[in-house]
Amino acid sequence: MKAYLAVFIGGLIGTLCRYELSQSVVSQTFPYATLIENVAGSLLLGFSTGYFMFQKRKKYLAALIGTGFCGGFTTMSTFSKETILLLQTGQFTLSVTYILLSVIAGLAAALCGLMLAQRLFQRNK
Repeated sequence: MKAYLAVFIGGLIGTLCRYELSQSVVSQTFPYATLIENVAGSLLLGFSTGYFMFQKRKKYLAALIGTGFCGGFTTMSTFSKETILLLQTGQFTLSVTYILLSVIAGLAAALCGLMLAQRLFQRNK
């Protein structure tokens, strides 16, 4: 039951942060808010994954940050919707740019977060 509560609290906070960011970063031409949310979430998830590889006893905190916060903060569905809308309005180049930026930057951010955490916390073990 504690794990469910941790995921719930993390998801609540992550979703509220995503909402606030999407209200703060408004663009009529490019979905910057979703790109920022997904790349930042990938960085945090990569970092927390690296951290929890060495802190195995903190499973509730891992659930709160990983599944909860990062799951609530990032958004595949909005990314998909925005990509389709760009395509439907004939903005093929912009949609491909959005897809490539999202995937490449997201993967790079996750890798950077993972590697940073491993370097920081592997030494301490």
